[in-house]
Amino acid sequence: MKSANHLPGLAERDTFSRMMGIKLIEWKVGKVVTECTVGKDHLNFNGTCHGGVLFAVADVAFGFASNSHGIISAGINVHMVYPAAAREGDTLRATAIEASRSRRLATYQVEVTRQDGEVVGLFTGTVFVTENLHDGAAVEKSVHRK
Repeated sequence: MKSANHLPGLAERDTFSRMMGIKLIEWKVGKVVTECTVGKDHLNFNGTCHGGVLFAVADVAFGFASNSHGIISAGINVHMVYPAAAREGDTLRATAIEASRSRRLATYQVEVTRQDGEVVGLFTGTVFVTENLHDGAAVEKSVHRK
C-alpha cells in the first residue's frame, strides 16, 4: 500500500511555506489540503489578499500532492484564475487532487476556498515525474506506469 507519510518531513524543510504561514492540513497519495490565514502582510494595495498569496497556497498544495507518491516531481506548467477576493482574517484552504498521471507527467487541479466556502482560486498544474525517490518514501513499482 502506498503512503504519503513522508510529506510532513518535506513540510518541515519547506521554509517558504513556513514564511508564508501555509500549513499542511491533510495528506494522502494524490490529494493534499493546505491552509493559510490572510494577514496584514498578505494584502495588496487595494486592501485585499494579494494574488501571489492565493497562488502560493495553491502551489504548495500542488507541490505536496505531486510529490505524495514518494517520487520527486517538478512543476512545468501552471494556470490560475481568481474568481473572488479574500480579505484579511480569511482562512484560505487549498485542496489539490490528482487529475491524471502517467510515467513522466501528472496533472493536478487545486481549488482554493475561503472559510465560507466561496471559491477564490482555481489552479491547474502539470509536473514532470522524475525517477528519483524522496528520502524515507515508501514507493510501489506500479507508480511508474507504462
